[in-house]
Amino acid sequence: MGASKLDKYSDDINDIAIIAKVFAHPARVKILQFISKQEHCICNDIVDEIGLSQPTISQHLQVINKAGLLKGDFKGKKFCYCLNVSRFKEFQSLFNSFFNKTTSNCC
Repeated sequence: MGASKLDKYSDDINDIAIIAKVFAHPARVKILQFISKQEHCICNDIVDEIGLSQPTISQHLQVINKAGLLKGDFKGKKFCYCLNVSRFKEFQSLFNSFFNKTTSNCC
């Protein structure tokens, strides 16, 4: 989706699309699952667990981070990741609200 076309849609629609992109790839789902079970972790921890290359993991982390689903800070020279639980709750509320408004009594 081109950036110039995003203004055609509501913020809620754009947020759902951004977060849906995260869940559209099994590696990103696995990364989120792994991070959710850790207090915090660095990229190399994820590489060791998931089995993909460090550049590939970094690209997936960028997509996840763009959606606001990660928090973290530097520990020395390494960036430590953890889940942004409040963003997950916002997404859950947004998702529930969106489908409650659009659900009809079909069939």
